[in-house]
Amino acid sequence: MAKINWWQTEFTTGEAAAAAKAINEGRLSQGELVAEFEYRLGEYLGVRNVVATTSGSDALLLSLWTANVHPGDEVLVPNRTWIATAHAVSLLGAIPVFVDTDIDFPVISLLDLKNKMTSRTKAVIPVHFNGRDAHIDEVIEFGETHGIKVIEDAAQALGSKDVSGSFLGTKSLAGCFSLSVAKVISSGQGGFIATNHDDFALQLRAMRTHGVENVTEPGEWGMLGFNFRFTDVLASIALEQLKKLELRLSRLREIYNRYEVGMRGLTNIRIIPLNLDGGEIGPYIEILGDERESLVKYLTRHGIETRRFYPDLDTARYFQDTKENPN
Repeated sequence: MAKINWWQTEFTTGEAAAAAKAINEGRLSQGELVAEFEYRLGEYLGVRNVVATTSGSDALLLSLWTANVHPGDEVLVPNRTWIATAHAVSLLGAIPVFVDTDIDFPVISLLDLKNKMTSRTKAVIPVHFNGRDAHIDEVIEFGETHGIKVIEDAAQALGSKDVSGSFLGTKSLAGCFSLSVAKVISSGQGGFIATNHDDFALQLRAMRTHGVENVTEPGEWGMLGFNFRFTDVLASIALEQLKKLELRLSRLREIYNRYEVGMRGLTNIRIIPLNLDGGEIGPYIEILGDERESLVKYLTRHGIETRRFYPDLDTARYFQDTKENPN
């Protein structure tokens, strides 16, 4: 029996040839291909700056660091997301404060967002989970009203738009994207930050290279930084993948519509909807069921692989010390 995987990354001879060409030409570390990839993404997203980095997780970490999130600061994070969002906060010594999500959709609750804000709140990370608009306009307004920085986690949202037609991940101080395996386009590993704030982009570029603008002529050590550099080899793969982005988004819309039509009228399972007409598109099909484990076993018997939803972040043992984490 053929197995249907929950995700399959498609690399072809185009990616292999591009990577081989980069290697044969000695384009190994961060260079012209990274710059070209950043330029192409900026054109696509309609933003002035794209900064490629080592992963979507590092994109979050680097953005928070550059936004001056310090130890003891609080950062509002949705309780239902991949744990990298909270880890990026904790690795800086800051405190992730977990915010409930909407009842019907796994995006941050605006009501609970306001309830969880304190005088120590420095930033908020709305997560565009599976390509859903996480109330970005309202969250940005909230941030502007209270002097709180907004950094979008758009790891699962490349190509998805809000109802105004703007790409998710392009409206706030920084939008953080992933190029990991189970994403719309992939370079195996990698990520990038989109921002229209030029000074912020300059800082990001310096901090991803140990705080210097030019590795060969660093001059003075003027800024703390680290190695978050993307490579030309990975960029060569990502550039080939980028050519296929619109085709893949179209295919994802087709798959979603087939599931949505096929599941109409079912009472024991339902699809968690996306607003395709409003511009949303996600890489995954999400289903709610009354008997989850029975459904998983049934699909497994028929060769259909599934993936259970992530546990709530506040269930992690290391986030349950109430002295350190007010959750």
